[in-house]
Amino acid sequence: MSINPARSAGRSLGSGHEGGEDGPCGTHAAARTTALAGLVAVGMLMAGCSTGGTGSRDEGAARADDVTSAAPAASPSSSTGKQSAKRVDPIALLKSDPKIGERLKGDLKPCVADAYPVDTSYGNLTGGASPDVVVNVMTCGDAVGIGTYVYREENKEYKNVFMTEDAAVYATIDRGDLIVTRQVYAKGDPVAYPSGEDVITYRWSGNRFTQHDWVHNDYSRAVGDGGIDGSAPAPGDG
Repeated sequence: MSINPARSAGRSLGSGHEGGEDGPCGTHAAARTTALAGLVAVGMLMAGCSTGGTGSRDEGAARADDVTSAAPAASPSSSTGKQSAKRVDPIALLKSDPKIGERLKGDLKPCVADAYPVDTSYGNLTGGASPDVVVNVMTCGDAVGIGTYVYREENKEYKNVFMTEDAAVYATIDRGDLIVTRQVYAKGDPVAYPSGEDVITYRWSGNRFTQHDWVHNDYSRAVGDGGIDGSAPAPGDG
């Protein structure tokens, strides 16, 4: 009698009632179970490795504990916060500065009590270990700038590395640049209403400031009080 190979194979993949657990059918059933488990494992592995066009996993949202474990540890607070600067006595700096003339030192007096007409700014202009100091000297009555000075700390001493003594001059620090503004007066301009201004940008290069940019602005003479009547002299006209 011939044996149908297909039916024989079908029996070997049956429930294993013939031959017992250690018989041929039991062996084939165990093999089938092992094979199916292997296929399932491979399928799950491939599903886990499958990615879309964006590289994200195609298994739905990750569990909260997975997200927590994958999140990087919190970094310490950055050092970009508020910085402090060692305060200096600007009057002492000016009066001990050998580059400043005796006339300006003599005219440097308090406007009221011990309040001097001096503005002081601190910031990084020269890349030194300590903040640089910008001192603007003004007149008491009109607060018109008459001198700008920049001091850099070297060997625990402040040295004058920039100065300009012009009428209506004022300097500020802008993102590491020194910005010097000079008011421009035409003949007959009142002190409060100049005709325009020059804005000059300086940058530290090597061991000195060099001019980087220049902008001139003309002011409108059709606004304000006393802008065109020439009722007040320009600085220095006497």
